[in-house]
Amino acid sequence: MGQPSGAKGEVTTQAPDRAARSVARRSAEARATVPDLELGAEATVTDPSSITTAGLVRASARALRAVPRANAAYRDGQFELYGRINVGVIVASEDTFAIPTIFDADQKGLAELTEELERLTTRAEAGELVAPETSGATFTLWHAGRDGVAQATPLVVPPQAAALAVGAVREVPVSRDGAIVPGQVLTLTLACDHRILYGPHASRLLGLIKRMIEEEMG
Repeated sequence: MGQPSGAKGEVTTQAPDRAARSVARRSAEARATVPDLELGAEATVTDPSSITTAGLVRASARALRAVPRANAAYRDGQFELYGRINVGVIVASEDTFAIPTIFDADQKGLAELTEELERLTTRAEAGELVAPETSGATFTLWHAGRDGVAQATPLVVPPQAAALAVGAVREVPVSRDGAIVPGQVLTLTLACDHRILYGPHASRLLGLIKRMIEEEMG
């Protein structure tokens, strides 16, 4: 509906759809209720084509298994630790935003994760996801580098303990054998609910993910 023209020109209002309303509600809830702690690290990469969302899900899930406090939540004054590792993966386009869940991600191989992600991404982009496919996540991953974003800050999705954003691979000068040479790195940004995930836990989790990327994907 148009409004009279003024300093901003003609103003048109648009009602958000259900998905957009959900994003607005969850984002406001995250910022209002979660005292977050943010940590960053850079992973060295030699083969950018090896950095895939499925590989990042796998690395995150295996690191979560090693740091149980990260696969948890702070709820009603207690620590709630989860036995299953379910990674929610942000799928965003110009008009769509969804977080489908990869259940038991730590128990799946790369091929299975790739196939499941492709299926869920297709359903998300078509707006066909149903509630069971977008619930139950214990951790959230945002592969922002797919859109060319160098660095991003994720929101911790209540009641999860942490979320990870992975940026795009970029070229930087690095020191190698005493000489400055071209290198490639990507930025990892981990956001944590500081009520349950303290600095040492968060540092360990981020360090494990970084090492797995460098050793298995880089």
